[in-house]
Amino acid sequence: MDLSRTPPSTPISPAPPAPEEDRLDLGALVPTLWRGKWLIALSTTLALLLGGLYAFGLATPLYRATTVLILETQPDQIVDLQSVAGGLTGDTTEINSELQVLRSRGLIGKVVDQLDLTTDPEFNSELRPPTLRKRLSSVLRTRITALLGQPSDAPPPLTAQQQAQRTRDIAISALIDQTSVSNVRQSYVINVTVESETAVKSARIADTIAALYIRDQIDIKLQATEQATRWLGRRVSELQRTLEEAEAQVSAFSADTDLVSVEALRALERQTKDLRDRIDAAEGDRTALAARISDLQRASDRPARAALAADPQLDRLLARADTDDAATAAFDARFDTLVTRAQVDLARADQQITALRQSETDLNQDIARQSDDMIALQQLTREAEAARVLYEYFLNRLNETAAQEGIQQADSRLLSNAVVPITPSQPRKSLILAMSCVAGALLAACFVLLREMRNQSFRTARDLEAATGHTVLGQIPLAPVRNRARLLAYLTDRPSSPTAEAYRNLRTSLMLSNADRPPQVIVSTSSVPGEGKTTNAIALAHNLAGMGKSVLLVEGDVRRRTFDQYVPGAPDTGLLSLLSGDTRLEDAISRPETLGVDVLSGGPVPRNAADLFASEPFRSLIAAARDRYDIILIDTPPVLVVPDARIIAEQADAVIFSVHWDKTSRQQVEEALRLIHSTGQTLSGLVLSQISPSGMRRYGHAGRRGAYAGYGSPYDAH
Repeated sequence: MDLSRTPPSTPISPAPPAPEEDRLDLGALVPTLWRGKWLIALSTTLALLLGGLYAFGLATPLYRATTVLILETQPDQIVDLQSVAGGLTGDTTEINSELQVLRSRGLIGKVVDQLDLTTDPEFNSELRPPTLRKRLSSVLRTRITALLGQPSDAPPPLTAQQQAQRTRDIAISALIDQTSVSNVRQSYVINVTVESETAVKSARIADTIAALYIRDQIDIKLQATEQATRWLGRRVSELQRTLEEAEAQVSAFSADTDLVSVEALRALERQTKDLRDRIDAAEGDRTALAARISDLQRASDRPARAALAADPQLDRLLARADTDDAATAAFDARFDTLVTRAQVDLARADQQITALRQSETDLNQDIARQSDDMIALQQLTREAEAARVLYEYFLNRLNETAAQEGIQQADSRLLSNAVVPITPSQPRKSLILAMSCVAGALLAACFVLLREMRNQSFRTARDLEAATGHTVLGQIPLAPVRNRARLLAYLTDRPSSPTAEAYRNLRTSLMLSNADRPPQVIVSTSSVPGEGKTTNAIALAHNLAGMGKSVLLVEGDVRRRTFDQYVPGAPDTGLLSLLSGDTRLEDAISRPETLGVDVLSGGPVPRNAADLFASEPFRSLIAAARDRYDIILIDTPPVLVVPDARIIAEQADAVIFSVHWDKTSRQQVEEALRLIHSTGQTLSGLVLSQISPSGMRRYGHAGRRGAYAGYGSPYDAH
């Protein structure tokens, strides 16, 4: 084991990014939009040109005319007659209903018929030549149908009547689309607005809609009145027949029935009362007479009989009855006569009571019959009177309705006719231009923001460290040279330039990453080609040589061979010839004057480069170089392309990983680091390379971080 190497430590897993609050960062939004100002300006200009082309060249001018109506909630009454068709109350629902009536197909259809709009190409699309889109669509549909061998889906031909109705429907729909109706708030005023390609036509159509609407209101009332008149006439005739029948029934009943007046009926009721009183008196007398007879018959001796009979003759005979038998016999005979006479009176009283009761019954029957007849007569009279009242009401209503036919008024009136417009209302050129500018700017702004949201590259060391969990050792600005051959001359001529200072910072950070044992074998790699790893390796070697270090720069990226672009004139023999034993180390090394370090170029490209780097000769070469040089810098291929970098890194003390500023994606960096960590390699740090100072200013980072900061300019020695 080579004890001169720093033992690899446990790979550091990338730290998960800190959760960000879901908030809008205006500080980042405004600079992002400012960076896309030229795109936004270009998009706005293009949209403005397109809007102007449409507004001033393609759009058809439309003229708008408005007719003003007002609803009459309390129309003038010539006579105080109740109308069949009621007027408007001014309720919001009624006003909205009238707005719909003004745009109804029935009313608009009358306008189309009156103005013969079916012959106007503006409203009859069948009279206009087909557009290019329709022609292309028709041809394409026909070709596809023929190609697929399907039957044509053309509709069956229409009859003349159906075609006329279809043309009329098309014109009605077109006019409805060009008509708008609105109610002025807090009023009964309605505006009827029509847009047309001709100024006079728009005014004429608006006036026609208003006139036909008012006429339609009158026609509706006239129709309602005529229908009501016809119905009332039929109803009056029916009621007249009903009245005549009722009166005939009253007359017939009166003729067939002996009727008394109400007074006579009341007199009969009084007679009934008197008769009942007589019956009561007769029954009282009969009861007294029966009681007297009973008393007389119960008397046992002559004095009692004489006392009960109260007859003077019995009193005289009683005085002699004790002494005279003849008087006794006369007393008994007289008493029997009185009893018999009382019995006769009792029988006569019973007959009288019976007669009175029969009279009462007859009188009651007569009163009941008279009452029934009176009730029937009153019922017939009331029915006849009700028929008369109903007949008179309908007759009066018929007369009123017939009188209203000539005085019907509309529920609205015309406030002002439409004025023929002078200038077109559409297109609104200023609005179109303004909206075009806004739309163009918004579209470009959305594109810029979307592009920014989808950007997965790195622009600051802080972002790179947060995403990977590794320290950024250096931030290298883009050197202002036209080709790679001028890089070393620029670093030599401008030792205090931001680029030279950035490489010195990288050297310092790398050497201090392990102060106790600074790295000796350093590998420079990246995710993909073009990230500046070779430039960083060459510039770092040049910088280390300036410190008096003996440096060996090895071209490990043998597949691309880019060293010749920096230091031309390298020998044909190189690293691969050395590993294969075809040459010695001294013969394979070159020392360019502009670089000041020993360079071991790649040499001819083999098919098994990765196997050569994993061989024992390569490990022996690195071990020999450790004894001879202070620093060995190896430029390796990208990690995501070939496995060479990970194999070479097994012999390294430090691995620096280059990331192209604002280009290398987050996924590429994460995948490359995952591959490095999977083999147990230690990553010493990252290098954010090829930073554009102008780009940093656009992103709002200039003057804040790294060797490209604006405050470094005073130290740049010219």
